[in-house]
Amino acid sequence: MQIENSIYNMQDLITRKAEDFLKVNLDIFPAVTILGPRQCGKSTLVKMLSHGLPNFMYLDLQNRTDLAKLSEPELLFQANRNKIICLDEIQLIPNLFSVLRSEVDSNRRNGRFILLGSASRDLIQKSSESLAGRVGLIELTPFLASELVQANQFNLNRYWVRGGYPDSYLAASDSASVLWRENFLRTYVERDIPQLGFQIPAQQLKRMLIMSAHSHAQIFNASKLGNSLGLTHPTIKRYLDLLEQTFILRSLPPYEFNTKKRLVKSPKVYVRDSGLLHRLLQIDNFNALLSHPIVGSSWEGLVIENICSSLSDCQFSFYKSAAGNELDLIIQKGSKVIAIECKASTAPKLTKGFWKAIEDVKPEFTYVVAPVSEKFPIAEKIWVCNLNEVVEILGSTRL
Repeated sequence: MQIENSIYNMQDLITRKAEDFLKVNLDIFPAVTILGPRQCGKSTLVKMLSHGLPNFMYLDLQNRTDLAKLSEPELLFQANRNKIICLDEIQLIPNLFSVLRSEVDSNRRNGRFILLGSASRDLIQKSSESLAGRVGLIELTPFLASELVQANQFNLNRYWVRGGYPDSYLAASDSASVLWRENFLRTYVERDIPQLGFQIPAQQLKRMLIMSAHSHAQIFNASKLGNSLGLTHPTIKRYLDLLEQTFILRSLPPYEFNTKKRLVKSPKVYVRDSGLLHRLLQIDNFNALLSHPIVGSSWEGLVIENICSSLSDCQFSFYKSAAGNELDLIIQKGSKVIAIECKASTAPKLTKGFWKAIEDVKPEFTYVVAPVSEKFPIAEKIWVCNLNEVVEILGSTRL
């Protein structure tokens, strides 16, 4: 228990980037929904925000006592109209959204409800339709590298191996982190998915996760996956969609622009958290990672996840021509295009295909992200930089 409490105390010291955005949304909307994977820190964020608020009510919908209080939700909401009410794991009772809509419309006051969910908006039975115009939406991820840097808690090797889930990253040892991630994955396939109403055999879903880890950062091939797992093409696509909407996988579409070149049409798929990727592949420490064939793809996923989770209102894609010329990430906002290449080496070597892809895409700037100590230029408008530098540069750039 002491170890568990110390982890939560350390979490309290790490300011989440979503905190300020949450406060802004509470000033604008009657309800704010925070979506993100289980155990990424949603409850901790809200509880930190609630310190000093006398009129705050927190209800965990996985707790039988709290759930009993919602047996007559209309009466509960009416009796506590002066309070900020937080409903955790809202995906477990999707029918609550219609009740919330009626309550909001009958007594509209901004910042009344905070809803926490471990599944995407679309998966929670179209909650946007029930609360359209009444709810602000925020996605919370596991720790970003920039959040840990700001709190003086960042260690690149540990972050890369263990991932960003608070209990995994802050665990007392690598073995404790491994145990936590193994338990997380078991609970995800055996409890979380069935609670959402999907009757998928746990072993089948676990195999899908393992195959996705082996295909990490590769072009998605539903037929190949289906043949390996003994599942049909539509079933594989349905599983992929489910894993995306529960924040385990990220699908990155191909870059499309006016060109006569033949381009790859299928998306790339990534396990969003590097720690979960490594557990699925049974990579339990940094030395094992460095000697594993996945090391380059793992670094690519780590960089892409941090960039995509740090920027808003941007389009993300990858570029790959039929000739094999490629760039790992293309960031677009309006007419502005920035290219990202990921290299898991302190002395990154760029291929002929990289330079050909630069000629094809013509980005305004290109950043080669590598585990280097500081940034340096290698050509006009092309820089090598580390993970934290690229996030800071992109955050300060007017995208």
